[in-house]
Amino acid sequence: MEYIIGILILVSFFGLAFYAAKGGNLMMGMLVMAILWTVLPMIGNTFPTNPAFVAANAENVSITWIQAFSKVFQSGPEGWGTVLVNVVFGAWFGRVLLETGIASTLIRKTTELGGDKPAVTCILLCIVTTAIFSSLFGAGAVVAIGVIILPILMSLGIPKVLSVVSFMLSIGAGMFLNPVLFGQYTAFFLDAEGRTTYPYEEYVHWGGIALAVQLIFTICLVLFCMRKKKTVHSWAARRPIRQKMDFAPGKSLLTPFIPVFLLIVFKVPIIMGFLIGGFYALFVCGKLKNFRTACRTFNKDFFDGVVDTAPLVGFLLMVPMFNKAAELCIPYFNALLGNVIPHSTLFITIIFCVLAPLGLFRGPFTLYGCGAATLGILKGIGFSTAFLAPLMIASTTVMNVSCCITQSWIVWGISYAKVSTRDFLKMSVVCGWIICVILQIVTFVMFG
Repeated sequence: MEYIIGILILVSFFGLAFYAAKGGNLMMGMLVMAILWTVLPMIGNTFPTNPAFVAANAENVSITWIQAFSKVFQSGPEGWGTVLVNVVFGAWFGRVLLETGIASTLIRKTTELGGDKPAVTCILLCIVTTAIFSSLFGAGAVVAIGVIILPILMSLGIPKVLSVVSFMLSIGAGMFLNPVLFGQYTAFFLDAEGRTTYPYEEYVHWGGIALAVQLIFTICLVLFCMRKKKTVHSWAARRPIRQKMDFAPGKSLLTPFIPVFLLIVFKVPIIMGFLIGGFYALFVCGKLKNFRTACRTFNKDFFDGVVDTAPLVGFLLMVPMFNKAAELCIPYFNALLGNVIPHSTLFITIIFCVLAPLGLFRGPFTLYGCGAATLGILKGIGFSTAFLAPLMIASTTVMNVSCCITQSWIVWGISYAKVSTRDFLKMSVVCGWIICVILQIVTFVMFG
């Protein structure tokens, strides 16, 4: 019986992969999978046929249907509620950076520093974009920054494809340290009580290395592609700078780095870091002139921030359900695959390096697709969270967040710059593949 249930569970996994690749609604996909992966193992538990299997998995097999339903559909999303609070406050902080003009001022100052050297300007803008998106998050934020940066790059003679790819890779690099995005990843790594098993403090060392790897690769890409380009004197490049002359104060430009700095150096809780950074920005930018204005500004930015993250919240509330259901499937994964998939971190690392493009199109290597099922299978076989978390986060952040056309802000960037999807993917997939290989090797060296 355990083999039949195991095969049905595996078939449903491939069904999710096909559904995700076809662009299906992932929120509904995760809910359906949570139901299937709860019902199937419970049927197997109700009608066991192998005494050895029952003895080896007594705790899982003895769970009742009501206990299973409570574990999956109640405790699962409740456990992620604490993480959701971090995401909301981070989204508010991002709106503060946009509304105060701090993000746009950083970009304008950087463009002036680059002068009339396109490659230098592009590299400096990549660095600033990475720094900004270490705190900023959301499609709205990408669009707000993109409408400033992309016209500058293209008007300086930088090829459109390179402009979009370097911009998206820079965003992805910053996301490796972004507390808001990491808060979403933690939904995949919760214990039975809903507490995260992979805290930011444990992740940040690897995350900083990943940020550096992707940013350095992006800089090398720009230098390689622009090696034969001549200096371009384009008056059009100044137009985005002159759209709005009120620069944010110089002392406010430190704001994007405040929450992460406080967390890493002084262990200040991330929500408090967001509050300190956000109100510091509002104060130095003159947005807190009186109590009534402060209330109105705080309410508006908080509302806009919640709207920015709303599309992801539903999906991320389904993920803990799916994770809890995957725990019920662990005995069946072990029975079916325990002797098939080698328990070798080197083997898994090689697979992730060779098949890195499977992180595209919501595939089995991205957590924002059917990678959640892949994670469940690998956890069930016995690989540690310390190894699996960076392995999955690398492929998700590089291939999905930075390179995939199923990502909303990448679709916007391609459309805005009038770049063909084919040309974008030809460059982005190769770049993402190389970055993934480097990061997976780093992960194996550090945690394998």
